[in-house]
Amino acid sequence: MLTTTLARGSFRAMVLAALSLPIALATSAATAAAQTAPSSRPTVAVLYFTNGAISNNADYAPLSKGLAEMMITELSANTNIRVVERDRLQALLEEQNLGASGRVEKETAAKLGKTLGALHMLMGSFVIDPKERIRMDVRAINTETSELEYATSVTGKAENMLELLAQLGTKLNAGLKLPAVPAGFQEGAAVGAKGPNQLRSMMLVSRAIEAQDRKNPAQAVALYKEAVQANPSNARAKTLLASAERTVK
Repeated sequence: MLTTTLARGSFRAMVLAALSLPIALATSAATAAAQTAPSSRPTVAVLYFTNGAISNNADYAPLSKGLAEMMITELSANTNIRVVERDRLQALLEEQNLGASGRVEKETAAKLGKTLGALHMLMGSFVIDPKERIRMDVRAINTETSELEYATSVTGKAENMLELLAQLGTKLNAGLKLPAVPAGFQEGAAVGAKGPNQLRSMMLVSRAIEAQDRKNPAQAVALYKEAVQANPSNARAKTLLASAERTVK
């Protein structure tokens, strides 16, 4: 009797296992598909800004990377879109042997954007005059058509650079008809748009980024520290400093 009961129990367990197997496989397949499915959020990439400073052009050259980094940071605050990290752009530019801050034609920009998986490729430029007024222009290229889809600009004092970048990000979100920013979004909060010495702080951040690209993390840490001291409100400088410090430990 005991043997019969055990046999019946084993048979019942086998049947239940057989019935549950398709469900388990289906659940596993669905989970895997969800993990590998591409994001439906539109993707944006930002090229380095072209330096058009009227005087002291070479001195302002590092801003090409710094402005791009801050533009990426500001746009990334809209969690309903994806923004390509600067490190990926830098690696691609090195691989393609393209000048970090040189001019890139829109066809080339479109190809770079496709490689980065971005639908919108942003091409920026800046001009600073002898009175330290700055104009920043951004053109958006659709990587599928290589056509210009939107262009905008901001103008003001270079000392208010982070505030102007925040305004530029808002214009791009609206002009490109990107998904609405989440509730609670504050323009400029991601970069720390309020605070003193914005131009000096941004120059230091830009030089620190160049030091990182030259594989000199110790120098980058020192420059980021100066940037934070110059403008304690520069939120992105603090984040980059923490990251650079982990590198040198």
